[in-house]
Amino acid sequence: MNALRQALARWWSPAAPLEPVSRLFGVDRGTPIDRRYIEQFLGRHAAAIRGDVLEVGDDGYTRRFGGAAARPHRLVPPATAARPGSPVVEASLEEPGSLPEGRFDCFVCTQTYNFVFEIGRAVESSHRLLKPGGWLLATAAAIAPISRYDMDRWGDYWRLTQASAQRLLAPWFGAAAEVVSYGNAFAATCFVRGMAVEDVSDPALLDPPDGDYPVIVAMAARKAAP
Repeated sequence: MNALRQALARWWSPAAPLEPVSRLFGVDRGTPIDRRYIEQFLGRHAAAIRGDVLEVGDDGYTRRFGGAAARPHRLVPPATAARPGSPVVEASLEEPGSLPEGRFDCFVCTQTYNFVFEIGRAVESSHRLLKPGGWLLATAAAIAPISRYDMDRWGDYWRLTQASAQRLLAPWFGAAAEVVSYGNAFAATCFVRGMAVEDVSDPALLDPPDGDYPVIVAMAARKAAP
């Protein structure tokens, strides 16, 4: 457990016992711990990232995990100045009617539901935009600091559990949706303190799952054919 002892020595510095290592989720130090889990999840479901794929914000995960099998599109809030690149859909997940219906084969929606107050409508929108047989691949924070960037712009409202995610999906995707958690007590403590994967001498300690200490909840759900 040398990695644990070394990490503890960094977390609780006598000079600043209350200050996190980073207030940017560790992105200024390396790879945020939640991103490790998101990428593991998307890697497991890479076969679903094909055809017309919509991704929130940018298309980095679509291109990385879908490759040549995917035609990337980006979902951005209305009146947002989107960077040049793949086609853009301007719509709000809080307004299902603003989304095209039955348009996409896959929706990659990572770490987004936490910032939508009408979270049930966001799941309805996610279902609406998919073609029959299309896949929702979504992740949401479970144990995480407030994202100050998002809080100051549109709000940071929710932390999900496997149980709440399953209930949110059920009205639209049924009970067969896969809902899993990633993280454990060690990982959750590292993440809350702002440590990056690179700060952990043995990153394998981050991987054993403990459902009582989830860092993220991940959802894979398929829209039923009519």
